Amino acid sequence: MGIGPNSGAMTTAADIEQQLPENIAPRIRSVRFADGVATLVADASGLARAAAAELQKRLEESVGAMDGVSEVRVALMADKISRKIVAVGSGKGGVGKSTLTANLAVALARAGRKVGVVDADIYGPSQPMLLNAADKRPMAEDQQLIPTESEFGVKLLSMGQLVAPGKAIAWRGPMTGSALGQLMDAQWDDAEVLLVDLPPGTGDVQLTMLQKFKPSGAIVVSTPQDLALIDATRALDLFRSAGVPVIGLVENMAGYLCPHCGQPSDPFGSGGAEAAARALGEDFLGRIPLAMEIRVASDVGQPPAANDGPQGEAFARIADRLAAWLDSA
Repeated sequence: MGIGPNSGAMTTAADIEQQLPENIAPRIRSVRFADGVATLVADASGLARAAAAELQKRLEESVGAMDGVSEVRVALMADKISRKIVAVGSGKGGVGKSTLTANLAVALARAGRKVGVVDADIYGPSQPMLLNAADKRPMAEDQQLIPTESEFGVKLLSMGQLVAPGKAIAWRGPMTGSALGQLMDAQWDDAEVLLVDLPPGTGDVQLTMLQKFKPSGAIVVSTPQDLALIDATRALDLFRSAGVPVIGLVENMAGYLCPHCGQPSDPFGSGGAEAAARALGEDFLGRIPLAMEIRVASDVGQPPAANDGPQGEAFARIADRLAAWLDSA
């Protein structure tokens, strides 16, 4: 882009480098100057698109204002982000898969990871409520959706942000696959990890995800009772047959502490998911208790993982194991 000519005689590439703003100079990789044209190569690694555009604009303005410069050309370079996709699935609904996804994302973000959540449960999106982002509408640029930013440092895209609250989504398989593609192919920018909250079961959305986007790994969620474990085994089989590594199983609603008498009980059984993981040769990532505090916090969009209480620590421990797997994968 050309910037208007200036009076006076300049100079050399070294003069341009010396006059660059201090907060921009470290990103400059090379400067050339000939016949009034300044050509700069800048490193935009780690910058979102808007920040990269701002970097280019500031370089054009600051260099264009220097004596002897009639035109400024800026080339931005960036390392390609190695983004891992983690699918969170279950064989049936109602086992807490969405709550686990939201809290793992928040725990990873608190640990310094750049995380995005794709709410792939097209027919029953829950993430906008869980991450307190129901009133945030994604924008679009160059036919790509731009994820919203939650207050917890987690980026989010969900059909729940794109349709009117309470409106039913009655789509056939090809339409759900297209919707999933728009969510996955959005401008995730610097997100290192995408957690994909899959719908329950083993249907069209799961097949599209596995065939088109090939997750780096998968987490399977189950409650302890036998009926849920039978369905969880089907989800495991789907991931295995698609060649997607299973990171491990999580047991949700594992144990209940009575608020009145203080005695623990196990209304859904105990240890079933851990035993199933052992029998199937998969890792067991941990268990989340059946706690009123988790339900209340989730209903108001305040994930327990955002805090240091006992429920938040349960999610953080599983997130630590997921982070270790991501680092070794």
